[in-house]
Amino acid sequence: MSTGRFRVDPDIRRAHTPPGWMYSDPAVLTAARELVFAPSWQLVADTSRIKVPGQVYPFTLLEGLLDEPLLLTRDREDRVHCLSNVCTHRGTCVVEGAGVENVLRCRYHGRRFGLDGRFQFMPEFEGVEDFPSPRDDLARVPFGDWGPFVFASVAPEAALEAVLAPITQRCSFLPIGEAVFDPARSRDYVMRANWALYVDNYLEGFHIPYVHAGLSAALDYGEYRTELFDWCTLQLGVGATDEDAFEVPAGHPDHGRHIAAYYFWIFPNTMLNFYPWGVSVNVVRPLGVDRTKVSFLSYVLDPSRLEHGAGAALDRVEREDEAIVESVQQGLRSRLYSRGRYSPAREQGVHHFHRLLAERLGDGSAAG
Repeated sequence: MSTGRFRVDPDIRRAHTPPGWMYSDPAVLTAARELVFAPSWQLVADTSRIKVPGQVYPFTLLEGLLDEPLLLTRDREDRVHCLSNVCTHRGTCVVEGAGVENVLRCRYHGRRFGLDGRFQFMPEFEGVEDFPSPRDDLARVPFGDWGPFVFASVAPEAALEAVLAPITQRCSFLPIGEAVFDPARSRDYVMRANWALYVDNYLEGFHIPYVHAGLSAALDYGEYRTELFDWCTLQLGVGATDEDAFEVPAGHPDHGRHIAAYYFWIFPNTMLNFYPWGVSVNVVRPLGVDRTKVSFLSYVLDPSRLEHGAGAALDRVEREDEAIVESVQQGLRSRLYSRGRYSPAREQGVHHFHRLLAERLGDGSAAG
């Protein structure tokens, strides 16, 4: 039986990968729910959902794992709020559909709140002592926006600005706020594999020549690089000479390089992939210990470049990744597998991810 804890040596040259049971033990996923995901920032919507005063947008934070009912509103003073969507009387969900409202009213017993979440009125409550109090307001939830994306967290471990700082610094030359959601290029994939295996696979370009023939032709594998930050990683995809690439401005750290893609991962389960055509977002949602939903969301800046370079044929790349990750899940169940080793040249991102996981899950030194 596992302890639910493991240790990953900070020196990649000495480190071993997590034990195979990490990817199949329900206790690990249960612990990760509160220790990894609850303190994390999750991409929950885009700004078009709350564009005008009065708009309300209910959503579930990380559906299938955290399952926290939340609500975005824009009040009549044009201020945006992120609130608990749970009535402070008996726990009913207050808003059940997106729309435009003047107030928030619970349909169970008529409790009313302003669009800022503040308690306004409750029928049949005459004589109740110490009522109302601040506890009768809808709880406020930390949130923030970046480009067209809205992030929220019920208990953030770090400020959103700090988490996203490396992305802001590297991609500020792109007009990301102008990117338009393309539903025709967005879809969900469901895999029979642990969520962390999908992240492992994403965080290294090591497998590209072996798994992705089309993508490998678009990238210069010898120039592929990984950069590590506190809360994220960047995989820098340098394009083959004749492939589509960014027009990187003078003064930028990548000026003069043929950059085909910026692959950013945000701990623990969000990917922002920047291509000359726009941004592809991956949100990885654990549905069970060996079942994962990956939502692909496409935001387009230049439709004329969609079929070119590293950002083309993303559906094929995803299906190739899905097949290999499911194969790994099957292999990790083997009684004959324990732990592997890392390539210092190619698996820095995976090692970084595993260190972050181990630290939050207890970093049990006895686990080896």
